[in-house]
Amino acid sequence: MTLEQISGVRIPDSKIAREVTQLIRDTESDLLFHHSARVYVWGAMTGNRIGMNFDPELLYTAAMFHDLGLTARYENSQLRFEVDGANAARDFLRGHGISASDIETVWNAVALHTTPGIPEHMRPEIALVQAGAGMDVAGRGYDQFSDAQREAVLAAFPRETDFKQGIIDAFYRGMKHRPDSTFGTFNDDVLAFKDPHFRRIDMCSVILASSWDS
Repeated sequence: MTLEQISGVRIPDSKIAREVTQLIRDTESDLLFHHSARVYVWGAMTGNRIGMNFDPELLYTAAMFHDLGLTARYENSQLRFEVDGANAARDFLRGHGISASDIETVWNAVALHTTPGIPEHMRPEIALVQAGAGMDVAGRGYDQFSDAQREAVLAAFPRETDFKQGIIDAFYRGMKHRPDSTFGTFNDDVLAFKDPHFRRIDMCSVILASSWDS
């Protein structure tokens, strides 16, 4: 049973989508590539279920770029990995004549996918990338998908036997060289989990140590 037979979801087959697929396939590990594809499918299924009107090509592009910043090409970056991926998506789309508005949507979808409480109030593509990532990594909304839907997605884009540990390791490899970039996100949970010497930045301490007299 195909994804399309399950819930009307298919991978976009436009020239841009095919180029996105090839770029991410050539850059990411199997784990991240399959994860990114599943993020698109979970997001598209969610959008279909709740009646969201979204652009599949924009959603697919954002989903496929959303973890690109974790790869080795950004091993010297000090930006948040989400911003690296968002910038890469923006540069790619600019080279394909995509409108500034649509580029902004994709940029926000990638940059904000680890920032809960905000994307769900923005354009559908932005909300659905976060929803898809939350489903695939943390099982958020798991019971809103049928057994048949989950099985069809995993048949198309397999989930590694030890995906849970594997994705934590991928996050750590992509962020350990830029620990300050995790401040203000839940990404610092990954560094704290993997590195016993990591110390989180405490916002209350920052406030109390500021130059203000009171």
